[in-house]
Amino acid sequence: MSAAIARPALLRRALPALRNSNNSLLPVLPSRSFSSTLLRTSPPNTSSPTPDYATPDPSRPTHFGFETVTEAEKRERVAGVFTSVAESYDRMNDLMSFGWHRIWKDHFVSSLNPGFFPLTSSPDPRTAPQHILDIAGGTGDIAFRMLHTAHVINQNPNVSVTISDINPAMLSVGKQRAQSQLPASQQAVLNFVEANAENLTSTKPLGASPDAPTQKIPDESVDLYTVAFGIRNFSNIPAALREAHRVLKPGGIFACLEFSKADKYPLFNEIYKRWSFGAIPLIGQLVAGDRDSYQYLVESIERFPSQEEFRDMIVDAGFVVGGKGYEDLTGGVAAIHKGMKPRRV
Repeated sequence: MSAAIARPALLRRALPALRNSNNSLLPVLPSRSFSSTLLRTSPPNTSSPTPDYATPDPSRPTHFGFETVTEAEKRERVAGVFTSVAESYDRMNDLMSFGWHRIWKDHFVSSLNPGFFPLTSSPDPRTAPQHILDIAGGTGDIAFRMLHTAHVINQNPNVSVTISDINPAMLSVGKQRAQSQLPASQQAVLNFVEANAENLTSTKPLGASPDAPTQKIPDESVDLYTVAFGIRNFSNIPAALREAHRVLKPGGIFACLEFSKADKYPLFNEIYKRWSFGAIPLIGQLVAGDRDSYQYLVESIERFPSQEEFRDMIVDAGFVVGGKGYEDLTGGVAAIHKGMKPRRV
């Protein structure tokens, strides 16, 4: 396997954008794998010290949309945005994307096929256990799809999901939806935890008292880490990627669905940007009574790294990727990124 690491030039371009109910939440389960023929490159030496840019620093400058703020201020302001939009978030997603976010999410989950493991050592690949950590999972859109695919389509009841979000208001909406939409068997294997994706050593179950002890998501305890339309809101993306690497088992998968760049199609890209900056804040004002939050959301999409830059950040965190490392959706309006934590030799 090649010893090459991420392209330094792309990383240099990516990093300034980053500057500018219980105690056994995560049972240890067998890990996943995919064929080594898909591996694009080898990771750097993950035993080396964490670089400064991947260590959270409350005073370090970063960006909040087009504004320059500190990491601590961004965390607070993002929390305010999602507290404000929690109740209208799913309805607004339908209006902003004409419902296409549902197609993207369906494809994302289908591509991961939770609950089926053809390479498992289990006698039946449809009964192999798996734990999924859905970061910034908020209202449950991805987690509910994961459970349906695993339990109903693949008929594997041994798949559990932890939904993690820094915002309790979003988690509360997700929990209410789970209670009204999911069968009891799926609710039984679903946990909701408050956590900062940049530091998964200090989490609390949703609704825990302020003085309740925190819990660490253990090293190498997760089979599949997913994050959909959330990572661009993190204060320090490299730190979150390294936490993903820490909690995943060798052979475990990092999978991200995020808005991206449609630069390959200039005319389409121009129309898309006009819609984003002209219509979405207005819809937010008319439907949710909150123009500012949706203005931030479109600005955060514009500031997010390109597909290639984000892929190289994933590699820099220690993952290996297949092919070009990403899949464009709808001309690049969104993209799926996947990386595998290498198995030990």
